[in-house]
Formats: sequence, structure tokens, C-alpha cells
Amino acid sequence: MLRLHSHPLSTFSRRVRIALLEKKIPHEIVEIDMAAKQHRSPEYLKLNPYGRVPTLEEDGFVLYESTAILEYLELTRPDEPLLPPDPRGRALAAMHVKLCDIQLARQTTTLIFPKRFLPKERWDEKAMAQAKAEIEKHLAILEGQLGGKQWMVGDRYGMVEVCYTPLVQFLDLMEIAPPPAVAAWVERMLSRESAVQTKPAG
Repeated sequence: MLRLHSHPLSTFSRRVRIALLEKKIPHEIVEIDMAAKQHRSPEYLKLNPYGRVPTLEEDGFVLYESTAILEYLELTRPDEPLLPPDPRGRALAAMHVKLCDIQLARQTTTLIFPKRFLPKERWDEKAMAQAKAEIEKHLAILEGQLGGKQWMVGDRYGMVEVCYTPLVQFLDLMEIAPPPAVAAWVERMLSRESAVQTKPAG
């Protein structure tokens, strides 16, 4: 059985947990106590030398980095597909997943971490304002790309939504109001059972 080393507050772990649920893949969750520095333990560093989550294990095979894990799950468990069958659809999905990481994931970290875990006097407000502006620009681009579609690629829920869901969960916390098509897209993502089951507490 697959074992996923994860943490409930990790957005990248949540991606994989969502995919496992969407694809109905049996798995075991191994929660890593990051507050207790378990991710820095010698045992865990043997699995993932970067000391991050998620990490996937299967029959001695170890994989880390969420997009690599998602690709592996799709290749080895093609049922309940999260990618389109055609090369252009897959290329578009890969593009949007990459842009999610470049244009949204890094910026959300700049905003979410201080808002959730630091007192306001320790916030880097200049960096946070820049990150917010970059996110708003990215969401404006997505607004045009969505058009009247329900989902981003192939007009069905897929890998793009799996990757965006854990990040758009925090738009309210980041005080970002998405444009209307993106707002409706976000609502559809967050209302799925896989998103509800993996929603972080607090």
C-alpha cells in the first residue's frame, strides 16, 4: 500500500491527499510532527534528505515533490484520470500546474506564513504587498483563460484544480477578492468532497 508522509497544514501534501481521494487509491497517511522537528530526524532524512513533506513510499520506492508524486499516481493508476488523454490537453495541464507553482505558490507562502504564524510586527509588509499584487495579476490572467468554462483544461476537474485547491483556500486570509469567473471556479473546487475532507483546521 502507498504510504504518504504528510502534515495537515502542508499545502503541497494536501495536493497529493486530494489526488489520492479523487482517484480512490488506498493509502496510509503518516503524519509528520513538524513542530517536534520530526522532519529533521535522521530516520525521516533517509527518506527525504530535504526534510520536507510530502514524501511517498511504495514497495521501497521513495518519491518527493508534489508534482512528481502526482505524475507518478497518474501513470501508475490511470483510473479516475486527472489528465486529459490527448497530448495538447496534457501539455496545457502541465503548463497551468507549473504556472500555479511559479505565479501563486511562492507568493501565497509570503502572505500566508506571517498571517498564520507571526505577530504583525514581524511581517515584511513590502514583500507581502508585492506578493499580493502578483497574485491579483495572475488571477486576472486566469479570468480570461477560464472564460465560460467550469474547469481549466478539457472542461473537467483535473490536475490543475488539484494543485490550485490548497492555495486558493487562503484567498480570504490573504485579503484577495478574485474576479467573478475565478471566484466561481474556486467555489467549485472547494466544494468537492476531496477538498472538504482535507481542509486544514483553523
